[in-house]
Amino acid sequence: MKDNYKITFIRGATTASGNSVEEIEDAVMELIDELISRNHLIKKNLLSITFTATKDLDACFPASIARKCNGLDSVAFLDCQQMHVPNDVDFCIRIMTQVLLPPNSPVNHPYLRGAANLRSDRC
Repeated sequence: MKDNYKITFIRGATTASGNSVEEIEDAVMELIDELISRNHLIKKNLLSITFTATKDLDACFPASIARKCNGLDSVAFLDCQQMHVPNDVDFCIRIMTQVLLPPNSPVNHPYLRGAANLRSDRC
């Protein structure tokens, strides 16, 4: 591990406007961009991102979109289907990201679009 860095987990979520590759791509790219900018991340310090998607999203894999982001080719990605719960947020994509951050760095968990109400304390 790099000197003066600690492993930190950052959560987040967003919603796609529908179940097409373009709609999922738009949501994933926005979520990754917000994750990086809100937490002042250096892309090489992103270690892994696990994506979950609700069962109504099956047009593509969110990780395949994130993998194409400039500079994220060395990040470990994983896609999973979110457990189905009645009345869950539709078209929801959640992330659990493992990053290296300097100690005492504030963490901002991005909850965007229709997922903002999942954690209104963290938007």
